[in-house]
Amino acid sequence: MTTYDFNAIEKKWQKYWEEKSLFNPKIDKSKKKFYALCEFPYPSGAGLHVGHPRGYTALDIVARRKRMQGFNVLYPMGFDSFGLPTEHYAIKTGIRPEVATEQNIATFKAQMKSLGFSFAWEREVITSSPEYYRWTQWQFIQLFKLGLAYKETTEVWWCPKCKIGIANEELEAGRCERCDAEVEKKTREIWSLKMQSYSDRLIEGLSRVDFLENIKKMQIDWIGRSEGAEVEFPLSKGGSLRVFTTRPDTIAGVEFMVISPEEVLERFGPLCGGFDNSDEVCGYVNAAVVRTDVERSQTKVKTGVPLAGLVATNPYNGREIPVYTADYVLYGYGTGAIMAVPDLDERDGEFANAMGIKFGETKLLSPDDALKVGERKVNYKMQDWQFSRQRYWGEPIPMVHCSMCGWVPLPESELPLKLPHVDNYLPTDDGSSPLARVADWVNTKCPTCGGAAKRETDTMPMWAGSCWYYLRYMDAHNDREFASREAMDYWGQVDLYNGGQEHTTRHLLYARFWSKALCDGGFIPNDEPFMRRIMHGMILAEGGVKMSKSKNNVINPNDIVAEYGADTLRVYEMFIGPYDQAVAWSTESMIGVHRFLKRAAALSERVEDRAATVAERSVLAVAARDVSERIDALKFNTAVSALMIALNAFEEGDSVAKSVFADFVKLLSPFAPHLAEELWERLGNAESIAFASWVEFDAADISAEGIVYVVQVGGKRRAEISVGADMDQAEVERLAMVEESVAKFITSPVKKVIFVPGKIVNIVI
Repeated sequence: MTTYDFNAIEKKWQKYWEEKSLFNPKIDKSKKKFYALCEFPYPSGAGLHVGHPRGYTALDIVARRKRMQGFNVLYPMGFDSFGLPTEHYAIKTGIRPEVATEQNIATFKAQMKSLGFSFAWEREVITSSPEYYRWTQWQFIQLFKLGLAYKETTEVWWCPKCKIGIANEELEAGRCERCDAEVEKKTREIWSLKMQSYSDRLIEGLSRVDFLENIKKMQIDWIGRSEGAEVEFPLSKGGSLRVFTTRPDTIAGVEFMVISPEEVLERFGPLCGGFDNSDEVCGYVNAAVVRTDVERSQTKVKTGVPLAGLVATNPYNGREIPVYTADYVLYGYGTGAIMAVPDLDERDGEFANAMGIKFGETKLLSPDDALKVGERKVNYKMQDWQFSRQRYWGEPIPMVHCSMCGWVPLPESELPLKLPHVDNYLPTDDGSSPLARVADWVNTKCPTCGGAAKRETDTMPMWAGSCWYYLRYMDAHNDREFASREAMDYWGQVDLYNGGQEHTTRHLLYARFWSKALCDGGFIPNDEPFMRRIMHGMILAEGGVKMSKSKNNVINPNDIVAEYGADTLRVYEMFIGPYDQAVAWSTESMIGVHRFLKRAAALSERVEDRAATVAERSVLAVAARDVSERIDALKFNTAVSALMIALNAFEEGDSVAKSVFADFVKLLSPFAPHLAEELWERLGNAESIAFASWVEFDAADISAEGIVYVVQVGGKRRAEISVGADMDQAEVERLAMVEESVAKFITSPVKKVIFVPGKIVNIVI
């Protein structure tokens, strides 16, 4: 191939893959399955940015290799199209959300197809399509029948800009994650799901899956399980304070009690009457309750006021102690009140010092005495999932309210309950859903008694459709059930799931809870949806700063594909650095990757149909070993390095054996599938390389003509690299420095390199 016409090559093979429907697997019990999944995107108006292809390419590499190893691979894609991102885009542009969704999905699909991902497009799901959300509604009804969905009047976080209630998981430092507005609290009647009752099982399930340890920790920390006891402190004005403590053995050292501002309002009314300083208490409480939990918990200077005239009695020693209200005590965690032991608790100590409260040293009780004054209790930071949203662009909740029958689910025959067309889909000032304005839709008949009833007008949260989408991919066109048991039994759980860090305490928890609930109902066979969960690092702009439109440093993948080709973008995003770390874009390095692919194409002109030399077999064996091991370990950057090393070695000869070059093309194919298909065809193969057998190698070939160098940094051993026997010193040194386990220790300029031929490369910094 004298020229590398990537534009013609990539269009040719993308058309071939689509026409042949090459990547749409069927159930085949004679083959072992492999289910790879990337989190599906919100189809925003901006389209893909260069960060998206990093995750898609990585799993595409794994999926392509697995196919070549004989696995039956499911690698699907779809669009998470309901929710605030699309609704905000519609409001901003004036384009109706359903129209914007259709346009944006078309843009995303065109971009994805231009990058050569081996997605099973025939199984595409779109969460805003009635064919899909019919089953989201059906599953909600099953949760209701299982007693896991309920309507309650409670305080919710309210975003005054988006004009909807949002869940705890959608807050960032007390602000709405979507629009960055400061949230406030409102009392509303909402639907909630009993997620907290699954807390222990969500923790236990982590022991049965292969998640990154930091992902497990984020989930465990969010659930916030703590063991302790509940203790009652009688109050002088009647009643008592029930507190949860993880340290009942410290009860002898309780110096005062603290009640959350919300608890004061609930107990003593909006005027906070009955205290000697009621005006002071009322002023403090009303100012505190509008602040978010995050703000209150992060405040360094503790504030509060005494509830003058109210004292509590320590049940252990009968000692009377004062009672305060302070905003560092949160209403949603525990009982809304605490027993304060200032010499053993840092926050209590800070508050005591701020209030001028003197305290002494606490004598600890034995665990058995301690438990006599309280009741053993387990507490959780995670609350039930607040499931109602007061917006238009979401799944209608399939429930009606009848004055005689209460809340009644729709019959399954009436699903999907379609989202009605409205002229005005803007959020309302009074906090009700835009659907509440559609009288002929709201007013209906009770499915149970036939009497007058009203539909629920709140919609589901943007996380609802993504709770179970992995199941629909297994059987995407089934119109009788969300997925057949045969399909679920065969495809089982997702073997490898890639997603963003921002979803590890929201989507991932929601999907795991939803799966456990469906499994409890007997609807699915597995209570854990994902066996292995990974995440990729961000791609930053040149110089290591975040890409943003305001800085004019956003890289558009369309531009890269047009100028250098999809294979260049794919290989570069894998070569750019360790997969799980943030990396900075470098156009110069990307051009180097493009040259590598041009050289691989040019080498095809020097192929000879002859027996492979010992040196060629050795180079190939090392490459096959390293590429295979590094794909399995998700070390894609060093896998690309191994391909570059092999190409360098092959270029040293006048020709390369056809069998060796064919195997090199196989190793290259998961990374640069378009070029690999073209080279494979030019070698005389009639079938796609996508299902050719993966490269096997003889371990004896590895040492036949290769040399292993020990690489040191500052005299400390950091890695070993295998190179060709004829590789010159400069190339060996370059390869040593880009090796992942070496590069991270080169933290300052290199002073010199000590090279011992055939043995050591010592990098001195």
